[in-house]
Amino acid sequence: MMRELVYYAAVTLDGFIAGPDGEFDAFLIEGDHMDGINARFADTLPTVAAEALGIPQRNEMFDTVLMGWNTYEVGGLPSPYRHLRQIVFSRTRSVEAENLTVTSEDPLEVVRRLKQEDGGAIWLCGGGTLAAALAEEIDRLVLKRQPLLFGSGIPLFGDRPYRPERFDAVETTAYDSGVVFTEYVRRREG
Repeated sequence: MMRELVYYAAVTLDGFIAGPDGEFDAFLIEGDHMDGINARFADTLPTVAAEALGIPQRNEMFDTVLMGWNTYEVGGLPSPYRHLRQIVFSRTRSVEAENLTVTSEDPLEVVRRLKQEDGGAIWLCGGGTLAAALAEEIDRLVLKRQPLLFGSGIPLFGDRPYRPERFDAVETTAYDSGVVFTEYVRRREG
């Protein structure tokens, strides 16, 4: 079975993953939805945060994470997800850290190659520009819709041109915090 590319991200009601300057501090990081993240998506927590909270990370879902440079830089850690294989896309910058590779390769080619390897799912962490470039390879979307409006910012899929692609909702969980997790899978025609 081929590995899946999963775009798992927090998004506002108006479709933004961050503010105009990359702000994300308005996203709710406390509330009952955190239990859902910690239980099912522990691999998406930064390694140091999971260690501090005593949450085991077993790479049960993901073993690889993809990030654009801006998403990587936001964390402020040299190896934010050192429990995963981390691939950061940048044409102009580089850094060396544990389990981290910075590449200027075409993201589509990298993902297609990764999908042919053995392993768990591949987590597309962000950002919007990278998601737009990889849209045709995304197999599953897991959106943490936050009860917020930003008005402007970084869209979930950057400046992706108009090209309808159908996904089917397979699971939705609403939390008292107002955060709603919805999981979608790509509809495969034929």
